[in-house]
Amino acid sequence: MKIAYILFDKMTTLDFIGFHEAVSWLGILNVIEGVSWDLCANKETITDDRGMTVMMNRVNPDLSGYDMIFIPGGMPTRELRHDPAFVTWIRSARDVRYKVSVCTGALLLGAAGFLNGKRATTNPSAYELLTPYCAEVVKARGVRDGDTFTGGGVSASIDLGLYLIESLTNEETARTIQRKLDYPYYRPGKLSDVYLPDDDD
Repeated sequence: MKIAYILFDKMTTLDFIGFHEAVSWLGILNVIEGVSWDLCANKETITDDRGMTVMMNRVNPDLSGYDMIFIPGGMPTRELRHDPAFVTWIRSARDVRYKVSVCTGALLLGAAGFLNGKRATTNPSAYELLTPYCAEVVKARGVRDGDTFTGGGVSASIDLGLYLIESLTNEETARTIQRKLDYPYYRPGKLSDVYLPDDDD
């Protein structure tokens, strides 16, 4: 499982790191063999929306060699979706099996054409922006349509990581990693195409 984390200046880091923290446990626990990842961007370093600088492993790599791409959100997604060079780079992942976003990263999946005919979600502030790119915007914490996973806003990255883990493995693995994260809010054992954690509250 080789993952490309696609990062950019002014991204929201929790969108990325919550998912990364959860999914990295698949490798630590040897649940899935060969879990690895690259931090990828169109430049050698990026600075997030709080001023933290992150160094990349790869600059503009061909994304077709990965098993999964992941795109976080942040205000720049609203402009990047209209950036021909950036969107063309994302499209090099057209044959990648798993396509994942959190928050407004869904706008970039959509701009690349990866949400055509699919259900998806994003940060509640961007539901209207996502509407042209997909078949249905779902107001949910996480949505799976085939092998495409989209998450809601910011802290939903942790939920989406556990949701993907349960989808790829099983409830027991999701519960184990949930305990490792000391994250009590995810509801394993209720897997469906739409993750609505508040159903029984």
